[in-house]
Amino acid sequence: MRVLRNILAVVVGIGFVSFPTNAVQGQAANSGFISGVVQGPQGPEAGVWVIAETNELQTKLIKIVVTDDQGRFVLPELPTASYSVWVRGYGLVDSKPVTLKPDATDVKLSATAARTPQEAAKVYPGNYWLSLMEPPAASLFPGTGNAGNGLGPTMLTQNHWMNTLKSGCNFCHQLGNQLTRTLDHVYKADPAVKTPTEAWDRRLKGGVRGNAMYGTLGTMGSPGTLKVLTDWTDRITKGEVPPAPPRPRGVERNVVVTLWDVGDDHSFMHDEISTSKHQPTVNGGGNVYAVNAGHGQLVVLNPRENSTFAMDIPTRAPKADIASRFPAPAFPSLHWGNEHLWSNPPNNPADPHNPMMDSKGRVWTTSKIRGNEQPAWCNDAKLGNKSAEWFPLARSGRQASYYDPKTAKWQLIETCYSTHHLQFDNDANETIYFNELSGPIFGWVDTKLYEATLAQTKDELKAEQTAVGWCGQVVDTNGDGKITKPWNVQVGRGASIELVLYQEGTGPAGRGAAPGAASPAVDRTLDTMVTYSMYSVIPSPVDDSVWGISETYPGILVRLQRGNNPPSTCKAQIFRVPAPGFDPRGVDIDTNGVVWTALAASSHLASFDVRKCKDLAGPQKTDGSQCQEGWTLYQTDGPKMKGTDIPADFHYYNWVDQHNTSGLGVNTPIATGSNSDSLLALNPQTRQWVTLRVPYPLGFYSRGLDGRIDNPNGGWKGRGLWANYGTHFVWHVEGGKGTKGKIVHFQVRPDPLAR
Repeated sequence: MRVLRNILAVVVGIGFVSFPTNAVQGQAANSGFISGVVQGPQGPEAGVWVIAETNELQTKLIKIVVTDDQGRFVLPELPTASYSVWVRGYGLVDSKPVTLKPDATDVKLSATAARTPQEAAKVYPGNYWLSLMEPPAASLFPGTGNAGNGLGPTMLTQNHWMNTLKSGCNFCHQLGNQLTRTLDHVYKADPAVKTPTEAWDRRLKGGVRGNAMYGTLGTMGSPGTLKVLTDWTDRITKGEVPPAPPRPRGVERNVVVTLWDVGDDHSFMHDEISTSKHQPTVNGGGNVYAVNAGHGQLVVLNPRENSTFAMDIPTRAPKADIASRFPAPAFPSLHWGNEHLWSNPPNNPADPHNPMMDSKGRVWTTSKIRGNEQPAWCNDAKLGNKSAEWFPLARSGRQASYYDPKTAKWQLIETCYSTHHLQFDNDANETIYFNELSGPIFGWVDTKLYEATLAQTKDELKAEQTAVGWCGQVVDTNGDGKITKPWNVQVGRGASIELVLYQEGTGPAGRGAAPGAASPAVDRTLDTMVTYSMYSVIPSPVDDSVWGISETYPGILVRLQRGNNPPSTCKAQIFRVPAPGFDPRGVDIDTNGVVWTALAASSHLASFDVRKCKDLAGPQKTDGSQCQEGWTLYQTDGPKMKGTDIPADFHYYNWVDQHNTSGLGVNTPIATGSNSDSLLALNPQTRQWVTLRVPYPLGFYSRGLDGRIDNPNGGWKGRGLWANYGTHFVWHVEGGKGTKGKIVHFQVRPDPLAR
């Protein structure tokens, strides 16, 4: 595997180093770039960012590069426009912008050193500020409730509390950014607030997500958690600052970041897609698509024309009959008052969550097509769907759709199961897999079969019933190598697991149909159904396995082997995340079948190689204790939360660069640094990390990414990674209310001066 080479040591220039005017890397001068040197009080500034932004195109464009060892820079591939150009760097204050146009004349930009640590720290990523937070001492757990130590009684350990902090708070937005580490705006918005503790209580219960935030606070223990939050911001108010981050070094200085404004100032754009995962030249140079969950839209960026637009995603049922999943604020927002953001109406109710692209360049999304009325064929075996016979489903909250740019038409698909994330297999039928968020189902659509049936019958219902399938999680606990009915049903988790006997026709527990009556003497000769809710899913490129990840503490990896006649041949295996890791969210896989998952709360990127397993013969276990030898954990290298061994970063998702779209190597695993304004690329052989930072505007919160090859023969210009600002609250981004969402392109040059 070819990954992340030439991680170079930083050599900081201490004197002015000149280079020939109009000549960078021996190339002839031409338009379309701005080059020069950044000069600080002690000489050239190495490893600082040069930022160019313009509002003269159809949508706002920002281009960012890093200076080399001698402080030199080249801003490449700039459309004709006037740019505001300035410098940001650790240890500096932002320089005064100068207006420049792409020109062959080198320029000198002046950088000013920060006068105080507090001044320098203003541009540090959120995770550095969050590292100042001191969680409750480990000795205080388990919590004893509001009448005791103020920590929730369900908080069993310090790690469990931190898991809840990150999965309940970082899940929506950064922690440690300017808005979350300060309270001035709370006092300004609500004069009734007088103390820091009151300010924290007020901010957590307001707005469209206030119910969820305040619920998380209650679970963690309101008095004890408010004490931690207040202590954190009090110390920051008094001048405490985190350690300084390192400046970009080595290959990090070769990165070019381009950003485009998309959406509006309250868009909640969960994810983007630019190409097919298995064929990354699909849609080369074409539009990039993001789903706007709050507005029910597909947002489109044309990077060639620097333009953007949005379209509503259609629904099969009347829009008025489909409820928004975003509740009205129970208490006014500090920013939006009582406005019900993302409501229906006036917003579109499709609620897309994730997009993916197939080999034809069509954009598939998980989106609502109807209300709560489940079609009869989803749970009635007599209507012909085999999956409904084995795993009848009583409800689903989100289905599927796809948009064909060639015809500008949408196709809506009933799935029966709820959809959350989606991923294409590399099989001949281009099967697309889905997972539920609060359910155990692995679902799929055989896209080739769906299209063929639809073309032949012109009947959407027939196509759906023919091509849609799903399986629950049944473990071969009797060890006979197959799944047979009846089976036991596992209810609960960990020490509270109870087994009950499955009754024919009742379906799995927790899916709207009760399991059979509890049996005091469970039949140990039967197989066992488990019901781990999954956050994400990925099919294997090397066999018939589909992998799902569950956040059930400390984390569960579920392997589903479909077999040749699903659902009767579906078999599940369960693998538990080992200590010290916890809180898996993303899941992806390399070309060798090695699974990677980002452990969001413990700040690891973990791999699982089933080829290393030594104990998978015979009866399978349901507690995940098998094949601990298959796991390898790689902790990220950011600052750790005060008094703990847990980094302050948060990794919403992860992705494996199977095709070297980044230029960092085939099968490079990448975690989203959702709390650190970055993407984090790992070299598993050296355990070194490369940080692809977005220094402006602060608040880059990525929920995912993908990579595209625009031109296989185009060198670094012909490939790159794509991501977007996926925060729930775009008004948390630097610039505040009025700031728009953004799509981001990362490219890695051979050196900092390539153009």
